[in-house]
Amino acid sequence: MEVEGSSKKMIATQEEMVESRVPLAYRDQCAHLLIPLNKCRQSEFYLPWKCENERHVYEKCQYELVMERMLKMQKIREEEAKLKQAKKHGIPVIPNTANA
Repeated sequence: MEVEGSSKKMIATQEEMVESRVPLAYRDQCAHLLIPLNKCRQSEFYLPWKCENERHVYEKCQYELVMERMLKMQKIREEEAKLKQAKKHGIPVIPNTANA
């Protein structure tokens, strides 16, 4: 399954996420990393120093998703600013064509 607008693909299936009881808010492109992290946490009684590697990998994935969304939003804002600038100076954004 592929998520629109993201370079990362969904690896975990809906069935895997349901089986692992991943909350809906966490079912994103990093869910495949959250499943083993939660299993590790449960088996180690949620001791914070026991699952450091899994947690680091999951948090890095989340960070990359956030940075990707921020860059995408920055590009959208730059395009909107260009359109506003063009309208401000009277430059037609869509050229008029002949009525042929």
